[in-house]
Amino acid sequence: MSENYTALYEQHKKAGASFTDFGGWQMPLKYESELAEHHAVRKSAGLFDLSHMGELWVSGPEAAAFLDYALVGKLSAVAVGKAKYSLICNTDGGIIDDLISYRRPAPEEGIDKYLVVPNAGNAKVVAAALLERAAGFDVVVEDASAETSLIAVQGPNAEAILLKLVPAEQHALVTELKYYAAVEVSINGQDLLLARTGYTGEDGFEIYIPNVDAAGLWEALLEAGEGHGLIPAGLAARDSLRLEAGMPLYGNELSRHVNAYAAGLGPVVSLAKESDFIGRDALTAIKAAGVGSALGQKLVGLKGTGRRAARAHYSVLKDGSLIGEVTSGQPSPTLGYPIALAYVDVEHSEPGTIVDVDLRGKAEPFEVVGLPFYKRVK
Repeated sequence: MSENYTALYEQHKKAGASFTDFGGWQMPLKYESELAEHHAVRKSAGLFDLSHMGELWVSGPEAAAFLDYALVGKLSAVAVGKAKYSLICNTDGGIIDDLISYRRPAPEEGIDKYLVVPNAGNAKVVAAALLERAAGFDVVVEDASAETSLIAVQGPNAEAILLKLVPAEQHALVTELKYYAAVEVSINGQDLLLARTGYTGEDGFEIYIPNVDAAGLWEALLEAGEGHGLIPAGLAARDSLRLEAGMPLYGNELSRHVNAYAAGLGPVVSLAKESDFIGRDALTAIKAAGVGSALGQKLVGLKGTGRRAARAHYSVLKDGSLIGEVTSGQPSPTLGYPIALAYVDVEHSEPGTIVDVDLRGKAEPFEVVGLPFYKRVK
């Protein structure tokens, strides 16, 4: 049973949301139709409550060096105002979490400052890991998750909706904001952190706001979105959208039993950075071995040739022999055919390979395809 409720719980109840437990949080699964919510994000805009995500502030003279050590990427190379997707790993290379880190302007000379955003169910684990790894560094790690809400506007009309709430003199800050960058702007009369990031495969924004002000911003965005096709969207649409975009979900594609190379996230690992980092030796060895993982498996996309969808934990077969397992799968609302992510033996991972998925006792053919399944036209 969920123990946590976001500051927007009452807004979701009023809107008729169906709820589900996610990472210990009571979250809206859908409002009226998950299919309508999915299509709204692809064609106009959807409004998401992401307040279950964590927010960790890392600051100090050695903040950059510390994150270079704690994470697999080179966070010291990130420019102020930009963001970087990275991983926090164990010494064996297993993934504790995937996260986004934003480099923010220095509060004073000689001090670096980052906002690190872990996933909902991992927020406390990541906070504890960072605090442990901070030993010996001149750095402060502050967990602001409990007092911070996160609201996302995703879809082709997201920018137009935001511009209705941002003063005219700041419009250029929004329109010129690049993907994986963030800026302080006045939204609905309040100075807030606006990031051009998302988990849907569409253009969009994520807004960090104190809990006490979250409901007011939610309502303001819904009002600004009238005429732009904006509707609230739940976790079901978020999952189908991220799957089409080929984005991994922790607990499905990513875990402590998976490494970055198996997950197709090798480019996220910076073996070239001068400093040591936790997991470096293991990841160096895995890359040198030239296989996706110790089991010789890698993450692939699967496209169904029939109508039935593969689901998580279904077996992947080749000539009747087990070669892997589905991690996520469902019918694609945008593409009109079943899609899935799966770990399969490397020798069967090339695009164009035909495999079977055991759909409750019946083997159905699927084709290995490149990712993402869906890519927006810019």
